[in-house]
Amino acid sequence: MEKINESILSQQILEDMKENRTDHMKYQEGMEVLDSDLDRRVIEAMERYDYNRCMEADVRRALAGESIGLEEFGALLSPAALPFLEEIAARAQKETRKHFGNSVMMFTPLYISNYCENYCIYCGFNCHNKIRRAKLDVAGIEREMRTIAESGLQEILILTGESRNMSDVSYIGEACRIARKYFKVIGLEVYPANSEDYRYWHECGADYVTVFQETYNADKYETLHLAGHKRIFPYRINSQERAVRGGMRGVGFAALLGLDDFRKDAFATGAHAFFLQKKYPHAEIAFSCPRLRPIINNDRIHPMDVREAQLLQVVCAYRLLMPFASITISTRECKRVRDNLIQIAATKISAGVDVGIGGHSGHEMGDGQFEIDDTRNVQEVFDDILSLGLQPVMSDYIYV
Repeated sequence: MEKINESILSQQILEDMKENRTDHMKYQEGMEVLDSDLDRRVIEAMERYDYNRCMEADVRRALAGESIGLEEFGALLSPAALPFLEEIAARAQKETRKHFGNSVMMFTPLYISNYCENYCIYCGFNCHNKIRRAKLDVAGIEREMRTIAESGLQEILILTGESRNMSDVSYIGEACRIARKYFKVIGLEVYPANSEDYRYWHECGADYVTVFQETYNADKYETLHLAGHKRIFPYRINSQERAVRGGMRGVGFAALLGLDDFRKDAFATGAHAFFLQKKYPHAEIAFSCPRLRPIINNDRIHPMDVREAQLLQVVCAYRLLMPFASITISTRECKRVRDNLIQIAATKISAGVDVGIGGHSGHEMGDGQFEIDDTRNVQEVFDDILSLGLQPVMSDYIYV
């Protein structure tokens, strides 16, 4: 009976939202609108990209050149490139070693709140998913950060669910100020914000911002994001540019591979980063390459058509398009896949990960966003990086 009632309730929620659904392409009150055509250029480039038209000759031409542009990038992402994957990986590895040497950056994410006001049907934090909600207070944030710092890590990524009410701008700013006491590099993966908010967080200590666009297909985006600020597609796609204008030195890009056509989404992600760096040459660019993972209360979520070969293809294509970009491979992937990718093209890896609220210090209060696959602690990741002939690096940035 309980399952029937929950099903009826869920259907009613969907019907109510359908009647009152906001236009996903219109900005809401308080959202900063940029005088910029960058988002338009990204979408137009994605819509022109037809990977089925790419042939073997296009892939060979991309691999023959000294550098690649968006056309060659598209060829490397196409099905026609899969028979050349070993050659693509070798070229990507060469570029990685040229620009990063044997260095592999280490960090860990810290979730300080899992309250969320969005209804994203694939996310464990979505506002209608029945999970344990929690938010760390100042003492809890400090306890978690102190514990993480004791592991030797010097970079932290602060995350929240997307709720301005429960994790307002000042709360995130305070977390940045606390983090500055313990870490040399501070990243944020929180709700999209206006330029003035990013400027405030930067003044509080944040160095870079990562925003998952999830999918660049606006029509598909609408069907996946049923309610909340995240539903507004153009506001999200312009987040990185607002962050750069707010003073952040680095911005990260990602599509959640498997939500839609992963080749189109990967192409749009690369184009987005490519166009932004052309416009803001000083900006440090980073990519994340997450695949869908099962979430709490829903173990049926898995990436569509994104197997390990396709994941490697995407990572290598990012490297060849933007040789200087940082590429992160998360604990969504297993140890074997992560260790393989850091030997080829990925340059950043998380360690000692806990996606719950309060778990680092043993005071877990809230549930995690998704299931992780690589549960190694910091020392284990450190030692495994060394065993691969690579150099684990805790920080490559010094404030003077």
